Formats: sequence, structure tokens, C-alpha cells
Amino acid sequence: MDNKEEKISNQIKELAAKFIQRESNGLSLITITNSQVSKDGKYVTILFTVLPEDKESDALDFTKRKRSEFRDFVKSELRLGRIPTFDFEIDYGEKHRQKIDKISIESNKA
Repeated sequence: MDNKEEKISNQIKELAAKFIQRESNGLSLITITNSQVSKDGKYVTILFTVLPEDKESDALDFTKRKRSEFRDFVKSELRLGRIPTFDFEIDYGEKHRQKIDKISIESNKA
């Protein structure tokens, strides 16, 4: 990823966090962990985690319902030549990393 793509990715990640915080009902904690911009810049996948974990399905449904509103929000906040298509996904890589950290901490205590 070049510097411009990284900058756009970080800006979108920050906007997603701001948007989700504003739109969420607060029944779960949705944390934006990353945004992945396609090479051509047409698509962005926003990754997130959810606490409690049993609310993941509801959070995923919520974020997918809000995609078009999020696109409008990005359009109003960023000056991009072309506004990409957005999608939201659970960040399973981050979930696995957290589980490994927890296991590591527990094994160090023993």
C-alpha cells in the first residue's frame, strides 16, 4: 500500500468509528479495527470487532444496513474523486489474535 492509499484507509477507518459511534444503539461495543482499500480504490472493506460476542450477528446486520448512509457520510467528510463502495465484516483475524493473547497470559500464570 502506498502512502496515499494508507492515508485514505486511515481516514476511512476514523470516519467509520465516528459514524458507528453516532449511529449505534449502544447495546454492544463495535470497534473498528481496520479498513482495506482495493487496489483500484473502488471498494473498501471495514473490519470490526464486537463485545459482547453474542451481539456480532446483530452488529453485522446493523453495519450492512447502514452502508449507504455511511457512503453519504464519507462523501460529506472527505474530498475523494470517486467514493468507493463500502462493506463491513467481522475482523476474525483480530478475534483470533485476542484469543491467542488470552491463552498466552493464562499459560504464563500457571
